[in-house]
Amino acid sequence: MSLVTSNPKTSVLQRPAIYTDYYELTMAQGYFLAGRKDDRASFDYFFRDNPFDGGYVIFAGLSDLIEIIENYAFHEDELAYLRAQGFRDEFLHYLQDLELNVTIQAAKEGEVVFPRAPILRVEGSIIEAQILETLILNILNFESLIATKAARIKYAAGDHKVLDFGLRRAQGFGGIQASKAAIIGGIEATSNVYSAFKHGIPASGTMAHSWIQSFEDELTAFRKYAEYYPDNCILLVDTYDTLGQGIPNAIEVARELEEAGHQLKGIRLDSGDLAYFARKARQQLDQAGLDYVKIAVSNQLDERLIKSLLNQRAPIDLFGVGTRLVTGYESPALDGVYKLASINDEPKLKVSENVEKTTLPGNKKVMRYSDAEGMFYGDGILLAEDDDGKTIHHPFYPAKHADIASFSAEPILHSVYKNGNLQIDPPTPIESAAYARKRLDKLNAEHKRFENPHIYKVGISQKLMDLRDQLIEKLK
Repeated sequence: MSLVTSNPKTSVLQRPAIYTDYYELTMAQGYFLAGRKDDRASFDYFFRDNPFDGGYVIFAGLSDLIEIIENYAFHEDELAYLRAQGFRDEFLHYLQDLELNVTIQAAKEGEVVFPRAPILRVEGSIIEAQILETLILNILNFESLIATKAARIKYAAGDHKVLDFGLRRAQGFGGIQASKAAIIGGIEATSNVYSAFKHGIPASGTMAHSWIQSFEDELTAFRKYAEYYPDNCILLVDTYDTLGQGIPNAIEVARELEEAGHQLKGIRLDSGDLAYFARKARQQLDQAGLDYVKIAVSNQLDERLIKSLLNQRAPIDLFGVGTRLVTGYESPALDGVYKLASINDEPKLKVSENVEKTTLPGNKKVMRYSDAEGMFYGDGILLAEDDDGKTIHHPFYPAKHADIASFSAEPILHSVYKNGNLQIDPPTPIESAAYARKRLDKLNAEHKRFENPHIYKVGISQKLMDLRDQLIEKLK
């Protein structure tokens, strides 16, 4: 195979191999030099705790991971760089010819997932499986975090529309992934034009205060905007004086639009006491016969503030959420990990003084159990050869167990790659969002509440528990 050449400024999705931690490559070279390049390994990706003190996570990032794997190759200039770092020529020749031949099982993008249960499994040569670690963690941890935040925000908003306004506050180009993940979590549209273009998701936006400030007066600014966008006009009314000037000017422009055969779509509030101003705005608009004009609000919104506004019966129709959505505000990272489960079909585990960090060995599957109404009851982590089981045990307190014989069971992990061949059509964000909505509807409300959510049952089979305990005893 000839060396791959490319512009070094191409995006990470087109040049992913070098987007990794240094130790992944030093370990990979170590495996190669030790003559272990053909050893077979399996790794599990899972997380230990729900973010935001919540009760669940929305799995996102799978489609981006697929795009990365489809473009995975080491380029000539990357290999030259690694040679300058001291990596050996024989290992670099191996990387030059490397084609990922992995088998991957994963939850569907948009799936509702829970701590400790594997969400994605990778099987392949030990080098292939190892060097994918950083990419998997970087992509899946971030997108799942943001999709989860989005789902919480949308849950608080209910039937009210929510838009993503977060690009300007996102961490660099992570804003591209954040906007996509927000759609998967339930947000209806984004101000991020790049993500809208790339992923086919709805784009939306209004105006900034600078538009209004750039004109001699607010009324002129409103009129000009309405002239150019008569059927999609939302006016930002809080630049100078919301109640005394902004809303009256918006009402005047709305009447002018009516005379021209159009309607003002809405007004936006971006500061102050949003509940108070929304009520006053609604009164003024209704008194002017403009009950069809919608009220949008923004300004550091999150699920708790939205819930508070709606509990106050604030007459708000649309929420624009930015910083606290795309940054995963309050939980800056999902603690997803990628742990070795087997080598050459021999189960492996990591033992920790903290019992919750002791991993589960062997090749496993995850089953979801649902009641007669189709509502989720719990998940079981089983060895691959286990039947669906009659009992699942608490991973750390074996005396606690649940009888699941009467529940229906479905697998959570599905084939994504088999021996390097893609098995699915990567889902679009809109498809993943629809799946997430459907699955969230099957999750009981006590798991969705923001204060002290009920802990979802995730247990292990008797065979898996016995295997883990035997290996721990053996290591002692």
